[in-house]
Amino acid sequence: MGLAERLGQVSGASAAQVAGVEVNVEHRLGAREQFKRDVHARLVERLGSQLYSADLDRAALQDAVFDVIQEAVKGDEESLSSTERSRLVQEIIDDILGLGPLEPLLRDSSITEIMVNGYDHVYVERRGRIEPTNVRFVNERHLREIIDRIVSRVGRRVDEASPMVDARLPDGSRVNAVIRPVAVDGSSLTIRKFAREIMGVEDLVALGTVTPKSLQFLRDCVVGRRNILISGGTGSGKTTTLNVLSSFIPEDQRIVTIEDAAELQLEQPHVVRLESRPANIEGAGAISIRDLVSGFAAGGGHRRPQPLAGLRDRRRQR
Repeated sequence: MGLAERLGQVSGASAAQVAGVEVNVEHRLGAREQFKRDVHARLVERLGSQLYSADLDRAALQDAVFDVIQEAVKGDEESLSSTERSRLVQEIIDDILGLGPLEPLLRDSSITEIMVNGYDHVYVERRGRIEPTNVRFVNERHLREIIDRIVSRVGRRVDEASPMVDARLPDGSRVNAVIRPVAVDGSSLTIRKFAREIMGVEDLVALGTVTPKSLQFLRDCVVGRRNILISGGTGSGKTTTLNVLSSFIPEDQRIVTIEDAAELQLEQPHVVRLESRPANIEGAGAISIRDLVSGFAAGGGHRRPQPLAGLRDRRRQR
């Protein structure tokens, strides 16, 4: 049987019903995933520990993956079209360097949120509307591997003892993950994508979020060093509003941001970004937002007063 048949059997019984039960895509997915695992194993043999190095060049990995796929189909060269080979190369690279099947969704600029309700149900939000996708993970283990990869990059953990975690992607996108036993039907993962373009003052006025008069009032409050509380539900624009208000802080001021998950994008040059940290597996090492505020408030005799832009704790929203 050729590789194309092994990766995607769609003829004969695959389109029929066996014993009254329609054959699903599990067999096709299994063959495809097995081929990808074989390619992955060959890559490990070829590149060794370099395969997971932070310095690994994506273009070099792409060439290596393509070469390994060529070796894997040697003698059966026509079993994969050029389109199928390109797709496999991208999928394998996404599994190694990225978030597997979620990578195409992350690259789609029209998607603002990704919601995973178990390994086989993935939804997205586009233009404020939630819609299902045909994206799926191989199984629960595959989904857990992706969740572990996300949280480990920011020094956090998720396990049965601590089944809920907040994290962020390298681009600042917010992540919330919940696993069993809290997630009864399988792991849940939500990614609120980070806006590629930072909205400015003119954007808020043009969208009708604020009027020029109210914006001037807020500007005066920031310059006058007044306390401002920004509150709202998920996706209501708190971070966007805070980013805009922070642009009113004079550049000769030192700014300190304290967040449970660093998301703010401040354009001033003199900025210190701090992020809270949960306890490690031994239950030690936790640094709360309160600890960070207390540390900077005390000052130790060497820190001058400064605005605290972005004192935020999202856990209080739940």
